[in-house]
Amino acid sequence: MSHRSGSQVLEAELAGGYVRAEAEGLSLRPMTVDDMGFLSALYASTREEELAPLPWSAEQKQHFLQMQFEAQHAHYQAHYPDAFWLIMEHAKEPAGRLYIEEWPSELRIIDIALMPAFRGRGMGAALLRDIIEKAETAGKAVGIHVEKANPAMRLYHRLGFRTIEDKGVYDLLRWERAGG
Repeated sequence: MSHRSGSQVLEAELAGGYVRAEAEGLSLRPMTVDDMGFLSALYASTREEELAPLPWSAEQKQHFLQMQFEAQHAHYQAHYPDAFWLIMEHAKEPAGRLYIEEWPSELRIIDIALMPAFRGRGMGAALLRDIIEKAETAGKAVGIHVEKANPAMRLYHRLGFRTIEDKGVYDLLRWERAGG
């Protein structure tokens, strides 16, 4: 999906190197067109709580979520042309997504999400620790936008991310190596 010029740290993404995530049973593979249904369901799972109080029918909610997913997907594809679009699998079943792009001084996590059955089991933390290790080895930071109300915010802070910019609904978080 992209040319990935100059991507040294992430070029090895698909070759493995996610020791902690692999120990949790996660593997990564490139996203394909066949993953769109799964990715739409994953997106919907991240918005269920937010939409629950709305007086819409299930069909209306599903239609809204599909439109929002398609808009988000198009935005990501347009604004992150050199990203790696990865599907997380657990026991060969899709479990989540990791969209990440390498910048000159930062590994930017565009999106990371797990299906509800895989949340809170340490898999996301393991993957984040692996990403942090890759960044530290390369002398880079790790950045991500996180919704202020996202329960994972506690995890990011525990891993050493700090808020560097208030973006309204989101905070821009950054992890930097000591002395970085």
